[in-house]
Amino acid sequence: MSFTNVYYKRTAGTAKSCYVCYRPTPTVLATINTVDFIYVCPGHLSDSNFASRIADAEAPAKSSVSAEEIAKIKQEWEDKQKKKQEKEKEKGKEEKEDGKDKKSDAGSSKEASKSPTPAPAASTKPAAPAHERYSLHRDFYAS
Repeated sequence: MSFTNVYYKRTAGTAKSCYVCYRPTPTVLATINTVDFIYVCPGHLSDSNFASRIADAEAPAKSSVSAEEIAKIKQEWEDKQKKKQEKEKEKGKEEKEDGKDKKSDAGSSKEASKSPTPAPAASTKPAAPAHERYSLHRDFYAS
């Protein structure tokens, strides 16, 4: 039974000994269907004589976003922030009419300065996790 020489780097729940140095490591190289696997330290993965990382050709295409899309999203975000600030100003005026302290106004302005930061993070989608791919060498440390 032959396997393709493409292994995916994954993290296991429990650490087992490295195939090379016998130190405990949670890093595993496994085939796509997890039939064949090997526990390897991250240090050995960076060793050019043990394994080579396979460059992912699809990754650059997925991450490239046109300048027009960035400008459009940026404009939408700025418009939303302006609307939020206008609403907060209206609420601040209503609170002053109700006879509240200036301290509450200062507190609402602090909250306003904190709210723009999480807004862009919530609008972005988390990327699907892509495992690093490696190809093992036949002759390990053969010179």
